[in-house]
Amino acid sequence: MCEDKIKKNRHSLRIITAPAIEPVTVAEVKLHARIDYSVQDSILSGWITSARQRAEEYQNRAYIMQELEIGFDCFPDVPIPIPRAPLVQVKFIKSYDYQNNESILYYDGDNAITGINDGIADADTNDNYLIDIGSEPGRVTLAYLVSWPDTTLRPIDALKIRYYAGYGTTATSVPGSVKEAIMLYCTWRDDNRAAEGEFPKQFYDLLSRRVYQ
Repeated sequence: MCEDKIKKNRHSLRIITAPAIEPVTVAEVKLHARIDYSVQDSILSGWITSARQRAEEYQNRAYIMQELEIGFDCFPDVPIPIPRAPLVQVKFIKSYDYQNNESILYYDGDNAITGINDGIADADTNDNYLIDIGSEPGRVTLAYLVSWPDTTLRPIDALKIRYYAGYGTTATSVPGSVKEAIMLYCTWRDDNRAAEGEFPKQFYDLLSRRVYQ
């Protein structure tokens, strides 16, 4: 077990599957920035992605649906706040030679992987943890009278939770303020090709609805 509270709750975050689309299109940015030529469409596309990534990190949100994985070195304190709201679903993983659907996986001291059942897919399993998708950030916690296994974990990257987060699969589900911030960023980059000069404060003003954890 890990007694160091800072180490216990320190986590990594990986994007497993990036969003399939961006919240705004090149055409929308060109209209916003009054660009009437196509020679730099690929550059604008890159700026859109950069702006979206910057905005997601600042707000601790996911805009278009994406698959992420949070990892811990130790069994963390519960409830576990899940980065990048809104949390949609903890992923059920069946690729680790398990009969049941496993969503929380951990590696023991022998580097053997084990799953913690959620009891949704199979009637003979136990409901060992609960998922809260209504909070921001979303949360995962152990069920009543359930505790983490009494086992030694491998030293690093020992517990993983895969999940989906985002407002939806289409740009129409993304808040207008987020789209405006992305287009503002792209317009600023078009006016400041070397990314010099003062970054527009309005970008962060438009993203004021942040998620803290």
